[in-house]
Amino acid sequence: MSLIKPRQQDGKILADIKSFDSPSGFKIWWLAQSGFLISWQGRHLLFDPYLSDSLSVKYQYTAKPHVRMSELVVAPEGLDFIDIVTSSHNHTDHLDAETLMPILKNNEDIKFIIPEANRSFVCDRLKCPEDFPVGLNDGLSFEWKGFKIHGVPAAHNELERNEKGECKFMGFVAQFGEYSVYHSGDTLWYEGIVDILKPFNIDVAFLPINGNKPERKVAGNLNAEEAARLGKEIGAKLVIPHHYDLFEFNTADPKEFEEACEEYGVSYKVLELGEGVVYGI
Repeated sequence: MSLIKPRQQDGKILADIKSFDSPSGFKIWWLAQSGFLISWQGRHLLFDPYLSDSLSVKYQYTAKPHVRMSELVVAPEGLDFIDIVTSSHNHTDHLDAETLMPILKNNEDIKFIIPEANRSFVCDRLKCPEDFPVGLNDGLSFEWKGFKIHGVPAAHNELERNEKGECKFMGFVAQFGEYSVYHSGDTLWYEGIVDILKPFNIDVAFLPINGNKPERKVAGNLNAEEAARLGKEIGAKLVIPHHYDLFEFNTADPKEFEEACEEYGVSYKVLELGEGVVYGI
């Protein structure tokens, strides 16, 4: 089967990102899996990038091959203008050394936001100083260059905490200017998630749609219907799906998400890989 070709790739998407210049609104690009890049007033926030073939190589000769469905959108070395990058948890498609090490190396003033519970694991994988990442827990926040990042719990599959009560799996709410966006990380629906998110008045919610199927033998996520319904219940003005079209064994059909959003009356946008969308202009 031929690989899905991104709408924009390599130099083309980099030129698109760098050319966005608006005093109002912001622009979002989907970089594959759960990776999204936001450009706002010349500053750049990068959520959970996975921009390598490390998992395909790692699992190539195992019972769980990670067969790639799509071409790489952009090499991480090209992202040399990032102000903040996140890792919501320790799974490699959210904490990939081959992706993050070049990004951290090529951005001198970057802030790297992680769950505090994962600090030792993260620093060991990325070979970075223990005091380098910014660790968050639920209820804590961090501000840098106009972005205020709040930590919220995620259930993947459980609301798992360490001995200090710190979340091992997280989502992030980013507030900047008049806007508020929610990146779920990987999560299922859990009791209290709507109460946590609704007060943030979310403009854009990035939600997974690949579901939770035990036969895959990996931790699961919201399915298409649940993502649409969560978007509705938290009052998100726009919902963008993620966590599909990367690995053959762990994907979903975004048409099911579109149908669910139509049923619930939720505003949505299904992005092609490498595609950008402007919000607030």
